[in-house]
Amino acid sequence: MYTLLRDLFGTHRDRGSLPFCYFSLSAKRPLNSAYPKKLVTLGDHIRKRRLDLGLTQKEVGSRLGVTESAVWNWESGSSRAHFRFYPKVREFLTYELPLPKPLTLGERIKQYRYLKGISQKELAGQIGIDPTTLSRLERNRGRCFPSVLRKVAAFLDAR
Repeated sequence: MYTLLRDLFGTHRDRGSLPFCYFSLSAKRPLNSAYPKKLVTLGDHIRKRRLDLGLTQKEVGSRLGVTESAVWNWESGSSRAHFRFYPKVREFLTYELPLPKPLTLGERIKQYRYLKGISQKELAGQIGIDPTTLSRLERNRGRCFPSVLRKVAAFLDAR
């Protein structure tokens, strides 16, 4: 009875095996559940790159010069990376993040500072203007002399 059932369910006893016919099944491993579904924030990009490289948050933190908790905060969206870390983050990612096209002079200034990883004081020194004036321009507050506006715009256009 038992052998009859086994034959009914396809044990194929009547066929011989061929020792030279081996096969194996292979498939891509499913993505880790920690992978971000969409790459929206800087933290999503960092997490994806970290998981692709098989690194821990502590290892990424040592590469970027920050703590493990800072990387965790960026990845979870609890905080954003400080502008001075942007150059190292861009180097870690090995690609440029798509940045929105700046519409105002203030947005252009801020984007330039973030890409270079410099403070308002450093940029003001490079341009040759007062840091307070640069801060007001970046926030689109107050008025400025046209000569200062031309100087800042010329500096940004040259870069």
